[in-house]
Amino acid sequence: MASLNVGNLGEYLREQRRNAQLSLRQLADAAGVSNPYLSQIERGLRKPSAEVLQQVAKALRISAETLYVRAGILDAERDRDEVEVRAVILADPALTGQQKQVLLQIYESFRKENGFTAGDGAVDPRDLGGSDADPQQTAG
Repeated sequence: MASLNVGNLGEYLREQRRNAQLSLRQLADAAGVSNPYLSQIERGLRKPSAEVLQQVAKALRISAETLYVRAGILDAERDRDEVEVRAVILADPALTGQQKQVLLQIYESFRKENGFTAGDGAVDPRDLGGSDADPQQTAG
């Protein structure tokens, strides 16, 4: 049950492509894959590699983790909540790139505080140019 079928991935990709107002050809060009290959993925006839999913996610400006779960590459049961939270944050058009990164950083800090480790898409605080120190913990 943890593995999702490729058809669900294809339907999801088609929906995301349409939401981004891209033609199949435009997305294929942006992702660096052939138009027929992308069409086969959308129709559930092909299962793409993680690398292809990464390229498609980047072209659609969505989370690659979401695509990995839909393709059955990540364990959907274990990773779904974290992936969904990240996907919602990254997909919000009202936020700037920097705001999305800060929200992801805060989310990761709360997860770490509660004993969960960072996922593959975790934002490293050093990447944001900030300090790892928590100002509230230094008061004393």
